[in-house]
Amino acid sequence: MQDIKIITADFDDPAVQALVAENMRDLSERYGGSGDDTPISGADFTPPKGAFLVAVLGEELVASAGWRRHGDDAELKRMFTTKAARGRGVARRMLSRIEESAREAGCHRVILETGDRQPEAIALYESAGYTRVEDFGYYKDHADVLSFGKPL
Repeated sequence: MQDIKIITADFDDPAVQALVAENMRDLSERYGGSGDDTPISGADFTPPKGAFLVAVLGEELVASAGWRRHGDDAELKRMFTTKAARGRGVARRMLSRIEESAREAGCHRVILETGDRQPEAIALYESAGYTRVEDFGYYKDHADVLSFGKPL
């Protein structure tokens, strides 16, 4: 089996956007609607404002995650692993690389919003040392939002 590589990517790249669209379909199946209406642009993930990473297996993008500045924090966005790549530790590696990137950029912690219909994501975050923080961001007033943070 080929090694999975994690590389920096341009959020606006068509291949990246195809992976993001797959992420949105997954979220839509769980929550309805578009999946996530949080305003995001490619500029959010352009240094020094943030970074966007993808995991590549051969020529195929199999996971994504980005962070964007939220004050002194790095807000994790678009964390996703394709169904075919799940169970291989890819998400944990992506999360670790996001934390490393945010730390190198001077951020003090990583924060994120997830939902109560993503038990696998919640388990990953908690096992990686994330704890509940005050809800913030686009979905802060929604009943099914769960916000987490981890000091860097």
